[in-house]
Amino acid sequence: MTESINTCEVGETVLEVEDLAVVYETRKADVNAVRGVSFDVCRGETVGIVGESGCGKSTVALGLVGSLGNNGRYAGGSIRFQGREMIGRPYKELQEIRGNHISMVFQDPTRALNPSIRLGTQLTEVLTHHREISRDEAWGKSVEMLKRVQLPDAGQIMNRYLHQISGGQQQRIVIAMALLNNPSLLIMDEPTTALDVTVEAQVLDLVGDLKRDFNAGIIFISHNLGVVAQVCDYITIMYAGVMVEKGPVEKIFSRPLHPYTRGLLNCVPKLGSVKESSRLVPIRGHVPAPGEVSKDCCIFEARCDFATGKCSASHPEFMEVESDHIARCFYADKIYKKKMDAAAGKKPAATGPKSKRGKGEIFLSIEKLKVYYPYRSASNGIGLGKKKSVKAVDDVTLKTIKGKTLGIVGESGCGKSTLVKGVIGLEDVTDGGGDFMGFDISLPLSDRDIEFIREMQMVFQSPDSTLNPSYVVGKQIARPVRRFNIVPKGQTTGEVMRLLRSVQLDEYYYNRFPRQLSGGEKQRVGIARALASRPDLILLDEPLSALDVSVQASVINLLIELQKHRKTTMIFIAHDLSVVRFLSDDVAVMYLGQIVERGPSESIYMPPYHPYTEALLSAVPIADPTVKKRQIRLEGTVPSAIDPPKGCRFHTRCPRRGMLPNDGKICEVEDPPWQRSKRGNWILCHIPTEELSKVDPIVHA
Repeated sequence: MTESINTCEVGETVLEVEDLAVVYETRKADVNAVRGVSFDVCRGETVGIVGESGCGKSTVALGLVGSLGNNGRYAGGSIRFQGREMIGRPYKELQEIRGNHISMVFQDPTRALNPSIRLGTQLTEVLTHHREISRDEAWGKSVEMLKRVQLPDAGQIMNRYLHQISGGQQQRIVIAMALLNNPSLLIMDEPTTALDVTVEAQVLDLVGDLKRDFNAGIIFISHNLGVVAQVCDYITIMYAGVMVEKGPVEKIFSRPLHPYTRGLLNCVPKLGSVKESSRLVPIRGHVPAPGEVSKDCCIFEARCDFATGKCSASHPEFMEVESDHIARCFYADKIYKKKMDAAAGKKPAATGPKSKRGKGEIFLSIEKLKVYYPYRSASNGIGLGKKKSVKAVDDVTLKTIKGKTLGIVGESGCGKSTLVKGVIGLEDVTDGGGDFMGFDISLPLSDRDIEFIREMQMVFQSPDSTLNPSYVVGKQIARPVRRFNIVPKGQTTGEVMRLLRSVQLDEYYYNRFPRQLSGGEKQRVGIARALASRPDLILLDEPLSALDVSVQASVINLLIELQKHRKTTMIFIAHDLSVVRFLSDDVAVMYLGQIVERGPSESIYMPPYHPYTEALLSAVPIADPTVKKRQIRLEGTVPSAIDPPKGCRFHTRCPRRGMLPNDGKICEVEDPPWQRSKRGNWILCHIPTEELSKVDPIVHA
């Protein structure tokens, strides 16, 4: 039986999981989805479950509430909730416990909310189903709970439908629904994955408040190490359905015992690290499918740098190296000693050399670019109202240097994607324009020369929406090769093979369909197809957001290598400022259709910075629980791009207006000026850069 460390005092334990094993029945054979999982959860404590996609995190969560589906069953182990065994309980008893004593928050709130029923009705049903209270009383309690999760205008939101609230508000509704019956255990499965970094920060703050105010035990499932470091007290690391390490969050991050945990941490760019002086180390290979896991050897042996013959001959048991910290590895004690010796002789880490910038050749210039969408407001319900425009991109001026990467960051809806789509011709430019290698970027796609199209390619956020499921990978990459006459006809297949190898995919991927690839492999195919025309400029729109950290690291390294050897210029869009800092030479911060700050990447991350940049930096989760950050949370939502605020567009949410006379009244009536700081970044703000320089840095290591 697997060793289990009980971290709770007597009487405080909410959940005890011991040697849990889950099997799914398939036509071919039974698949061991989860085995050997043991952990405890106490009141007022958050336990994180971490691992790549396919590691069994969500299966554990569903197993805790008995929702394994028709083909799932428990193959062993025990789940004791408040001292009572859950496995084998009658369905009716489980139904009573779910939503009442144990609640779950899923990754996608739209799957938990009914779009055809008002939100208030759905919230009150949670109470009236489990308690004998009137609908009016349930309504009042629901309004109070919405206020507890910091939703403004709670009474109005109760009367709205799902489509009438933002993504962050949807997630708060689901959390409020889960808390209505004051559960003893709250399970949160990737609750922040699809949220903006600023909204994510608010939800994570909320998790901390819930732990304190409700004294509930929380299980937090995530692949984001920064998020886990911020909210969890203890962590359970899972790999291929097996728990491989467990311990307090500080010990896991400072002294990881299992090679897989070390690998995950090496995949994450540190805030402040740069591509010139550091390199991410992705974990080679991929997580094996549940049916491919062998019980006769270490499950991580094929991807492990520490593996020996012993690892391939037998399955390791848990080793406790220090108090409350265990790992399933034969060499956990040696890894621990090596880590401690390295820490004892450690010298202060260098920040790395600054990139030799120089002026460089202006490769792409964007001048006063505007992309507006026609919009007609409703009038008496018949759509005959006043003509207006959604000002998605409004008067943007930017320049990129040949062979460098420009990062663009900002919240959803700020205009990042619309900007690059306007540049590449997927959206019509309303006004302004620019120059790219002598071509006018204001031309619509239909009027562009084929050479213009060949030199500028794009990688999209979701490879599933851009790959044709009916064609094999090789044919999809071959199409632009033929279209742009890159090589003679007889050499097309060889060119495709070369492109596959350039993105670290073997030649046998040529005949695979998209459905046969993992998410990271699909994204590599998307990059290979963008490279097929041998472009000088690649636009990357959130290409890493849906990838596991190990796959993300390999894609980042791939982009760096491609730029190094091909001198390719890139525009990189992302919401993760750690990744943008690592990959980009210059950074532009975008808010409500406008650029509010731009400059060298090393200048953007230290004062002075625009108040919006400051808030974005404060919101980024850092994969290090010892790092201290100043907390800045933006109030309210992004204003409408149809009627943006007068003066400074950020003034309705700005936490720094008090630095100006009359509480920043000038921000409401006058457009802010551009100012250049001594660090070389340009800031669009009324507050003098001398005053912004006095602001304390966000991050304190």
